[in-house]
Amino acid sequence: MASSLTKDAAEREKTSPAVGGKTFFGHPRGLAPLFMTEMWERFSYYGMRALLVIYLIAGGPDAKPGSQGGGLGMSEANAVAIYSVYVAMVYLLAMPGGWFGDRVWGPRKTVAIAGGVIMAGHLCLALPGQAAFFAGLALVAIGSGLLKSNISTMVGHLYDGPKDPRRDGGFTIFYMGVNTGAFAAPLVIGTVGQEVNWHLGFALAAMGMGIGLACFLFGSRHLSPVSSTVPSPLPKDERNVLLRKAAIWLGVAAVFYGVVGGTGHFTLNWAVIPITILGLIIPITVLFRIKRDKELSDTEQTKVSGYIWFFVAAAVFWMIFDQAGSTMSTFAEKKTTDNVFGLHFPSSWFQSVNPLWVMALAPVFASVWLALARRRKEPTTTVKFSLAMIAIGVSFVVFASAMGLASDGAKVSPAWLLGIYMVQTMGELCLSPVGLSLTTKMAPQKYASQMLGVWFLAVTAGDCVTGLLSTAGVDLNGVGVILGEAAIAVAAGTAIWVSRKKVEGLMGDVH
Repeated sequence: MASSLTKDAAEREKTSPAVGGKTFFGHPRGLAPLFMTEMWERFSYYGMRALLVIYLIAGGPDAKPGSQGGGLGMSEANAVAIYSVYVAMVYLLAMPGGWFGDRVWGPRKTVAIAGGVIMAGHLCLALPGQAAFFAGLALVAIGSGLLKSNISTMVGHLYDGPKDPRRDGGFTIFYMGVNTGAFAAPLVIGTVGQEVNWHLGFALAAMGMGIGLACFLFGSRHLSPVSSTVPSPLPKDERNVLLRKAAIWLGVAAVFYGVVGGTGHFTLNWAVIPITILGLIIPITVLFRIKRDKELSDTEQTKVSGYIWFFVAAAVFWMIFDQAGSTMSTFAEKKTTDNVFGLHFPSSWFQSVNPLWVMALAPVFASVWLALARRRKEPTTTVKFSLAMIAIGVSFVVFASAMGLASDGAKVSPAWLLGIYMVQTMGELCLSPVGLSLTTKMAPQKYASQMLGVWFLAVTAGDCVTGLLSTAGVDLNGVGVILGEAAIAVAAGTAIWVSRKKVEGLMGDVH
């Protein structure tokens, strides 16, 4: 036993930070650079997102009268489609981003490269012209996908395994960085972009990512050595096969779009529609492949069947929730009063409301769940999902009411959007952290690492549905459509509630 204890201690010394010495709020010092990197990356991402749709329509027929020109002058429908596809791709690329960290570069190198790619993307957005704009969007989406999974993995590396009592607190501090950056970004980047110059706003987003990358590189010496290793290196023969397949598909795409463009038939839909369809096919394919895997035990197969219920519900939830940056953003720009007590503010400030509600309500929800758990009355996962779906549906009923009040050209009070975001945040707190936890619990052992990427695919699926609807000419700002989406969400929540015994049976020992 002595030799094994010595071996275990040696392994911990090589892979985990020392317990003594300086700390970051009682946590390993490596949490500080990861916190700062995530905060500044979210600052750049949410700042750019707050400007995206408004910039796309600026100078066009759907822009707010008297607003700053200089945008791309697109229709609102095209702007919403581009926004939806962009957000969908960020979450879709989280899966290959995690794969690169596991098989090619290791988490630390992947995050460093991701930061540079994101910064380059924002710099492209800071340049005028559509070519630079779309190149910038692609780079930001790729970089965000590379960073998203790997930086969270490195937070886990700081602790001595899942049972380390500091682990949950460390992730809580880390995710406060997400909301801090998301809250500050629209107030800074949004104000500069809308009130001064669009491209200067995008340049500020690049500067934010640059600060985050500098924090990461400077503080990387405090990270766990495990973060520099490649957990499952890609063999040379497998790498060559992948490179060959990638080259073939890129060649096919280049020839196809070369023909379409060369014959003068290329429009925006030729890019948007294939991507949105792909964003729906991939999640379905991934779930189908996992479900049909004959190596899974009967219990794991049953749990995957139960998980599909939650996945579909989450896709509907994010389809509505992510319209905060598209349909609700244009509503804030054109149909909501932009001053309070005589104080004028740009519409992008509304994008700070959700993270503010998260920071205010998250401790309340956590306390309520703990108090109910002590009394053995905490709602089950199915009940929490039902509440989330009903909440997001109710938020769009309220949105439809506000839209109806503004139908005659009048502008509504900002209180309407504050209330809508509050209800949506309550739904988010019932679904997002619960869904992440549920995913780790219900994941088959074979797919333990991949299932978090599968969870993010629910966001991709939801946003791709929005993109397809917008591309098809559906008026997402129409009261009927808004109420239809609300009805779908409430119906999904009701279906989970009514079927909760069946779903809980499929979940096995997970509740």
